[in-house]
Amino acid sequence: MKNILKILTGIGTVLAALVGVGMFFTNKIMYIKKKTEEEIIKNELNRKLFHPKEFEAAEKEEVWIDSGFGYKIHGYYFTGINADKYIIISHGVTVNKVNSVKYGNLFLKRGFNVLIYDHRRHGLTGGKTTSFGYYEKYDLKAVVDWMKSRFGADIILGIHGESMGAATLLEYAGTVEDGASFYIADCPYSDFYEQLASRLKVEFHLPKWPILPIADMVLKLRDGYSIKDVSPIKSIRNIHNPILFIHSKPDDYITYKMTEQLYEEKKGPKQLYLAERGLHALSYVENQEEYENAIDKFLKVYA
Repeated sequence: MKNILKILTGIGTVLAALVGVGMFFTNKIMYIKKKTEEEIIKNELNRKLFHPKEFEAAEKEEVWIDSGFGYKIHGYYFTGINADKYIIISHGVTVNKVNSVKYGNLFLKRGFNVLIYDHRRHGLTGGKTTSFGYYEKYDLKAVVDWMKSRFGADIILGIHGESMGAATLLEYAGTVEDGASFYIADCPYSDFYEQLASRLKVEFHLPKWPILPIADMVLKLRDGYSIKDVSPIKSIRNIHNPILFIHSKPDDYITYKMTEQLYEEKKGPKQLYLAERGLHALSYVENQEEYENAIDKFLKVYA
């Protein structure tokens, strides 16, 4: 009897430890620590790519778009000089639409009408968890639908995304609908599972097994999807419209090799720009002229 109790106690201890591991790492995913508004603004001011007075003075419309998950998506719409060219800017994880302003200005200068918005659980948008593209792709569809219902189904519509925002647009185009005229994916991860495996090794010095399989099971129970459900590399062949892939070679958070993999897998119209300078999500900051040249080259052909 004592042996049985010892065995049961041991099993219970192991199970409790496994659940604890799963809870810890899924908390890291679902409730990733976000930058404050002040931190985001400070970073953008230091880069001289955000000017608060200009932003406040700019003619813009505040918009609230219904998410299919019961909350409101917050954004700003800026009118450009071209009546039928539009672009949506999809920001990365931990930041918000302030981080998108520099990209919005880039396209406003090129005549585009621009919509910047906050992802779920970021900025002023609702939502309780971050899902690194899984639920965000459906919110992006809601934003696309809003644009088309307001301005017409036949508009030239692009989507620009950075980091998680880039992965989100690829997931949207490859698994929900190829609903934009073109896409610009700046430093996306090609596979969320492999990206997490990389960060586990770097940040925690841990192997992906058994951590990720445990976290995956717990995440499925807690937030309704699997880590493996977020994999742009698996859905990239479903995207027929043009994509410009961008990544900086020195990026040590998401390796540029992931973008090269995506580029190789993409069939049909595509272009690739690998920046020589800049860590993660700093391709534009560190290579402004070259970045804009890559954008212009792409737009000249596909927009």
